[in-house]
Amino acid sequence: MNFLSMKALVCALLTTLFINSNFVSATPTDTIEAQSTQQVVYLNKSTLDELVTLKGIGHKKAQAILVYREKVGAFETVKDITKVKGIGEKVLVDNKERLKI
Repeated sequence: MNFLSMKALVCALLTTLFINSNFVSATPTDTIEAQSTQQVVYLNKSTLDELVTLKGIGHKKAQAILVYREKVGAFETVKDITKVKGIGEKVLVDNKERLKI
């Protein structure tokens, strides 16, 4: 095997490794993001972990939703989420497709 053949073989192997490692590392993240963007979140039933999958909702706002449900009662409409302190129209608009009662 001459030097050029060996060099070509090494380049081909490195390229294959690089392409496969990028594919493997990107797949789980893409899958998780796709699942969280499609998952329906029920305002009156969802847990803290489910609520934090909403865009613009972290642990603090998710906890505020749970406290609101406990103190005020069930949400009557999806728009009622804006009655929770710290949650405005932007959160409602960003998540409207995923929110259900």
